[in-house]
Amino acid sequence: MKRFFFGLVIGGALGLVAGASAMLFVYPFIFLNNIVADEKLANAEMPQRASGTFIHANPSDPVHYGMGKVSVYDDTVRLEPDFVVGPGPKYKVLLHTGQSIRTTNDIHAAGYVDLGPLRAFQGSQNYRIPADVKASDFQSVVIWCEAFDVLISPADLAVK
Repeated sequence: MKRFFFGLVIGGALGLVAGASAMLFVYPFIFLNNIVADEKLANAEMPQRASGTFIHANPSDPVHYGMGKVSVYDDTVRLEPDFVVGPGPKYKVLLHTGQSIRTTNDIHAAGYVDLGPLRAFQGSQNYRIPADVKASDFQSVVIWCEAFDVLISPADLAVK
C-alpha cells in the first residue's frame, strides 16, 4: 500500500512538471504564434529618428530569436510589419542605452526604459515612449523575456 501511494505522489509530481512545461513551451507555439499585429503609425508624417534590425543574438539557441526592422520616432518605437520573434511568456520591449546588446548581462549593465509587454510575436506594433524620455538617448531596442530573464532579440539603432 505504501508503494502505491509513493508511486501516486511521484507520478503526480512528474505530471505537474510535464504539464507546466507544456504550458510554457508548447502553448505559445500552438495558439499564440498565429496572432499577427497590424498596427498603423498614428502620425505618418513624423520624422524617423533612428532605425535598426533585430538579430538572432545567440545562433546556438534555436528558441530565442528575432528578425525584422524597428523604427524610432520622437514618441514611438515601431516594430515594422516584417517583425518576427520566437514565442514565449512575458516578453517585454525595452528601449536601451547600450549598443551591441548580445547577452542578458548586457541588458542589466546599462539603463533601459520598459515600453511594455510585447503584444504579438509578429507584425507591426507601436509602443509609446514616455513624455519624459528622450529617444535620442537610446542606442538599442531589445526584446527580453522577463519570466526567465533571457535576451530574445536586440536591434542596434542607427541615427537617421
